[in-house]
Amino acid sequence: MSEPIQYATPPATPFAPAAGATQRYRRQVRSHLRHPLENLCLVVVILGSFLVWAVSTYEVASAIIDRRQPDPYAVLFLAAPVIIYFVRGQLYARLRLSGVKISPTQYPEAHQMLLDACAHYGLPKVPDAYVVLGNGMINAAASGHGFRRFIFVYSDLFEIGGQARNPEALRFILGHEVGHIAAGHTSYWRVLAISGAQWIPFVGSTLSRSQEYTADNFGYSLVPHGSAGAMSTLAAGKYLNRTVDVNVLADRATTEKGFFVWVVNALASHPVLVWRSHALRDRRRPGRLLWRPKDRP
Repeated sequence: MSEPIQYATPPATPFAPAAGATQRYRRQVRSHLRHPLENLCLVVVILGSFLVWAVSTYEVASAIIDRRQPDPYAVLFLAAPVIIYFVRGQLYARLRLSGVKISPTQYPEAHQMLLDACAHYGLPKVPDAYVVLGNGMINAAASGHGFRRFIFVYSDLFEIGGQARNPEALRFILGHEVGHIAAGHTSYWRVLAISGAQWIPFVGSTLSRSQEYTADNFGYSLVPHGSAGAMSTLAAGKYLNRTVDVNVLADRATTEKGFFVWVVNALASHPVLVWRSHALRDRRRPGRLLWRPKDRP
């Protein structure tokens, strides 16, 4: 089968990589690459979280006054500051103890990709990065603990960066994850502020999808021609990725329709793949959060 058709390369990004970038440069990058509805979604989710915490506080206080057992979910919501801190700390510890740390001597090509991404986004500190055993899973993530930020890539996804495969796809994926950090998505206070509303159907997931589109914008600004390989790998895996025509995948975003298509996307933490591919190809408009893309001239 022939090689997949690559997305068209866009005009150069207005923000060039710069060593020792200023805080102003970082704000410009964030503003330029952030999904236009992300901040609105963030406000809605934070308000939802405050509502959940208010109800939880009332429930626990009433239980104390009535001398009864409070609802366990209310207790969990109020314990979120401690729970989130320990969950993030344990994740970081597991990566440090079991993962393969990307460094100048261990996977030096990937380490250079991290340096390039941080310079491009104006991050003064390079996050720790680890390769962890994937056991067939195709995934990567970014998080933090204290003042540290870190990313991890499952080995099955990391393999696509080998010279015999598609290094630019791996560069896009690393740029995407570093983009989460540059956009502030991994902040403890942000994670805490939205934790209550994650249980509200459609609310937390919509914010999550907007953040994923933002991170895709970061990855695309770093290496636009790597986005096609990343999408084809997410669609078909590390072995069949070269057989995927990403343009056909993106074309289906405008034709796959129906109530359950809407529901699947609305409940998902990541944009459904055909919509996501369409957004990476059509750079004239942001990725769609709730309504499917439409063909436009």
